[in-house]
Amino acid sequence: MSKLNNYAFIDSQNLNLGVKSQGWILDWRKFRLYLKEKYHITKAFLFIGYKPGNENLYSSLQEKDYIVILKPTLELPSGVIKGNVDAELVLHTMIEFNNYDKAIIVSGDGDFYCLVDYLFKKNKLFRIITSNKHYSKLFKKFSNLIVRIDWLRNSLEYKKKTGISNRSKP
Repeated sequence: MSKLNNYAFIDSQNLNLGVKSQGWILDWRKFRLYLKEKYHITKAFLFIGYKPGNENLYSSLQEKDYIVILKPTLELPSGVIKGNVDAELVLHTMIEFNNYDKAIIVSGDGDFYCLVDYLFKKNKLFRIITSNKHYSKLFKKFSNLIVRIDWLRNSLEYKKKTGISNRSKP
């Protein structure tokens, strides 16, 4: 049997904000290992808005075996930083189309419906990974392909390393 060659395309803000809204932090190293072991992901493209000063974050993600695709951001008059990566994710999924067997789209954003539907029709969609149950209703017809990160919190949650053993806790 030949080795599977699947790619993941990750909307980092959708995933990060969805997980944070549930009160936990994703361990990006564990998530990358999960994608590799569970779904045979050979390349994981992570789409993220570029913000000066975050270079250590981008380097850290690259060290964890993500291919980091940076999108220029804009600061809105309200002070909110905007870096919508949707177009980049769709573009790279299509640029890489002939290079992977199946794709995983990591986002619950309905803006990706046309991409997900196209991949499905071409038998290239492996899974849709969402941060929780609040994903777009447009994905209802793909419900058998949806994996929710909140189901995996125990194994993917970032836990601070401490020098004190937790065994002594009451």
